Amino acid sequence: MKLTFALITKPGGSLVNKTGTWRTEWPLFDLEKCTGCGVCPMFCPEGCIFGSKEEKYDANLDYCKGCGICVEICPYAAIEMKPEIR
Repeated sequence: MKLTFALITKPGGSLVNKTGTWRTEWPLFDLEKCTGCGVCPMFCPEGCIFGSKEEKYDANLDYCKGCGICVEICPYAAIEMKPEIR
């Protein structure tokens, strides 16, 4: 039996390099709807969402690739994707 091994890295791999220019959409956080629940940073594959219950959450757009996972996972619909205009 042949076993295949893969390397799994921690989230935040793009925090070493600014990859925000790759995206075609960016997340807009509605701070009125955000409750600071902490779900979005747990699911962000790049670890570029920051904040706390006191501060609410937002994304560092220099590193966000625009995947939209935060939008799909937000239980309060406090994030929406907007088209990137360059």
